[in-house]
Amino acid sequence: MNEYVIGVDLGTSAVKVSAMDREGQIAAQQSYGYDLHQPHPGYSEQDPRDWLYGTTIAIDRLILRDGLKAEEIKGISFSGQMHGLVLLDENGQVLRPAMLWNDTRTTKQCEEIREKLSDKFIDITGNRALEGFTLPKLLWVKENQPDIWAKAKSFLLPKDYVRFMMTGKQAIDYSDATGTVLYDIKKGTWSKEICDAFDIPMSMCPPLIRSIDEAGTVTDNYSMFSGLKTSTKVFGGGGDNACGAVGAGILQPNMVMSSIGTSGVVLKYEPDANVNYHGALQYECHAIPDTYYSMGVTLAAGHSLNWFKHTFAADEDFTEMVNRASQRPLGANGLLFTPYVVGERTPYADADIRGSFIGVDSMQNKYDFVRAVIEGITFSFRDILNIYDQHGQDFDTVVAIGGGAKSDFWLQLQANIFNKKVVALINEQGPGLGAAMLAAVGLGWYDSLQDCAKKFVHFGKTYQPQADQVAKYNDLYKVYHQVYDQTKGLSHQLMTLRNSWD
Repeated sequence: MNEYVIGVDLGTSAVKVSAMDREGQIAAQQSYGYDLHQPHPGYSEQDPRDWLYGTTIAIDRLILRDGLKAEEIKGISFSGQMHGLVLLDENGQVLRPAMLWNDTRTTKQCEEIREKLSDKFIDITGNRALEGFTLPKLLWVKENQPDIWAKAKSFLLPKDYVRFMMTGKQAIDYSDATGTVLYDIKKGTWSKEICDAFDIPMSMCPPLIRSIDEAGTVTDNYSMFSGLKTSTKVFGGGGDNACGAVGAGILQPNMVMSSIGTSGVVLKYEPDANVNYHGALQYECHAIPDTYYSMGVTLAAGHSLNWFKHTFAADEDFTEMVNRASQRPLGANGLLFTPYVVGERTPYADADIRGSFIGVDSMQNKYDFVRAVIEGITFSFRDILNIYDQHGQDFDTVVAIGGGAKSDFWLQLQANIFNKKVVALINEQGPGLGAAMLAAVGLGWYDSLQDCAKKFVHFGKTYQPQADQVAKYNDLYKVYHQVYDQTKGLSHQLMTLRNSWD
């Protein structure tokens, strides 16, 4: 009999479920989309029940359409969009729409956290208080919706809510717990000091589990709706960045991940919690037990390129557009782009900064602009890599995933701008692959995620830095790196004017 694990990748726009066998081969995949609600500027919400419905439909289709036998599905684990707040009452019922990672209404609450705990907050959590994290969202509900807060008995993150509905048991894994900034990263527990400081009952914080731990089995009720057997084991899972790193083979300190999706992430494996980036980078528990990862985020990486295409090249094939940009000169004929079109997180943590084109010249054409956008996105990643250099962190390999890994031109460009060896994956499946690997290790198919990676993760072509290109990009980056300081005041003035006119 065949045996499979399912990796559930619960994203912001859709859920994708992947069934994989013991050899790491994909047997079947299904996906299901759901809506994003933005009722006011800065708000970003979803109905958690849409995640449950979409996941259940996708699993059901694996069985009914793809022919997987329910008894062959031995384990399920999760990758989930991070930071989202799901508030539950005493009966486990959802109290309000989930506030997502890209919800930015909590600036006031972040300021309150900084004023009350200052650097002590970073010492405890390893992170600064940013709008995307869960704690500011809890405080926003507490301050603005006291009737709902009075009924709240627990909170979960997105994937944990779906797992709770599968198993009837509430829990949060360590990798997602660190993203709440309610977790003491050195003690390995929820922080009583932070909870007490903001009058949050410790009883609201669910039990903590490892990503590879069994969280329960499928309940009778969920079995009836999904077609799964009640013997199917359900494992903790992890945040999408942790699972993406597992699926990309970021399992040792000499490697970092460069992920270009809607947002962009540079992520590094960290063997312990002793490195202190003073909040300049996010510091999280890894899905690999007893290890960590650090990361920086570019808020609008792929989003910047998608914005440009939608606005100025809507009818053009995406691949052809990038190919033609690759034929333009290095430096895009003197044009620079900064990808701050929705603000920035790393290294500036500035919600009001906005993007810019510098050096516009009448000799340039559309593909110079495309190339400038691609180079600007990649320079923003180098901003993050600089932080590692400043802290003496050494690595020699960048594993590229996402949109930036689908183009030979962009992969070589990353190698030249980073001045590091860049490798792509043959079988890139994103965080869903990492989730499936967590289930495979949880079931005991492999002794460790490192052993599992030997079967599940396959590296492809290597791109080496080209010395002449590296030197030119070093010169160009020196100019790029000045743009933020030169334009931030103007950006803030323009934002103030726009808001005053609304």
